[in-house]
Amino acid sequence: MNLPNLFLADLGPDLELTPNLLRDACSALRRNREEWLGRQRIRDVIEMIAFTADQWLDPSNEFRSLAIQKGPASTGFGAATLVRGLDSFFRQLSVANLESLVIQDLGDLRRLDAFTSGTSEQHAGKTSIANGPELLVHFTAGNLPNPALFSMVLGLLTRSAQVIKCPVQASLLPRLFAHSLSATESKLGASLELVSWSRSIRGSIDLENMLLSEANCVTTTGGDELIVEMRRRVPISTRFVGYGHKLSFGFVAKETLNHYSVKRVIRGAVDDITAWNQSGCLSPHVFYIEDEGEGAATRFASELAEELHCREVIEPRGEVSLEESTEIVARRGAYQLRSIGAVTQLERSQVRTPFFEHVPRCQVWSSEGSTNWTVVLDGDPRFKASCLNRFIYVKPVARFEDILRYAEPVRQQISTVGLAVQDDRLHSISTQLARWGVSRICPIGRMQAPPVGWRHDGRPALGDLVTWTDLES
Repeated sequence: MNLPNLFLADLGPDLELTPNLLRDACSALRRNREEWLGRQRIRDVIEMIAFTADQWLDPSNEFRSLAIQKGPASTGFGAATLVRGLDSFFRQLSVANLESLVIQDLGDLRRLDAFTSGTSEQHAGKTSIANGPELLVHFTAGNLPNPALFSMVLGLLTRSAQVIKCPVQASLLPRLFAHSLSATESKLGASLELVSWSRSIRGSIDLENMLLSEANCVTTTGGDELIVEMRRRVPISTRFVGYGHKLSFGFVAKETLNHYSVKRVIRGAVDDITAWNQSGCLSPHVFYIEDEGEGAATRFASELAEELHCREVIEPRGEVSLEESTEIVARRGAYQLRSIGAVTQLERSQVRTPFFEHVPRCQVWSSEGSTNWTVVLDGDPRFKASCLNRFIYVKPVARFEDILRYAEPVRQQISTVGLAVQDDRLHSISTQLARWGVSRICPIGRMQAPPVGWRHDGRPALGDLVTWTDLES
């Protein structure tokens, strides 16, 4: 299958992008939106998105086949990892789920079609309508594809013309999704434009500034420095939505480590570790294990390593860069040295808890002859960011409350906490996490598979894009 040249990103590196070319593209998008997309009912748009998603779940679908065929070389993810991640994403894009998202964020499915009032508004003599931005510009990250695809879905739900700027190495899957939308309805494709360039090329800032000046709303996903920079450059009258760097971890309660449930918990933990090779903000860096000095954390780490070894056979990690591989080797070596050494006086002074005296200082399990997976049992309970690519820390704690103290330095960066706890403790632990600032709590095994209605960083993803108009009677 050869993709037609529908979007600027299809034309490859030989295309010389200029601010004038992008300005003309933005004008065409606005015109197309005015003539068609902006006039569609929200239910019709939802059905088109859901139909397209359903096509991606068909193994014979040409766009899916191309993603699996060319995706590993383009993204670095193995074919099995791509299949699992894309299937998880597209299964979520059902009519029911998309309608629920609109109702959750806007109160009523009709909010985007006409002035509508809920019970409280009726009492106040008021109706409201939500309007999407005329031109929505997304600056996407390149670490994994689903956020870029979902940004496009949100823009379609608000019936906005969209420009999606992708990193050069991460444009394939967004392009394939855009082409599949165009195959469903050509006028959907006419409301989208995909562009790709490297920030290192001459004139890249001029191209970005042109898009920023044309947009009514800008979304940016990336590192914190990029978010700060883009927020500064976006005009004051333009809405800006930024998603910066986040971290996640899991907690396994002692009562779930029994013979009947521990295997299920470990399989879920491996699902979270291997999904997108830990590349997303929702991926776990650490699993904290509630251990009263009985070796529960050691047993968990050992069985986790065994399950990772088995998973590697059916879902290989895929290639990583030389720099990433070197970092994994260096960290492994450091922890292996620690595993045969004594606890230093400095470490004892930094971790002031009697519990530290009763756990092994360090133990390492890893894939033989490769960097494909690594499990580090670390007796130091302080939060430690992983180097990713299936490198996971297992840290014992005496009780759940200790985690909040040990993770305090990264408190503002925590996105998701995966839990394996019984129902009688779930409410108490979740309440503590919510008050500590965590925006998403889910079962272990679903950390990298958020529902469509997930409030990204605690904010309504769809609600952040719209502008409200109130009609008072």
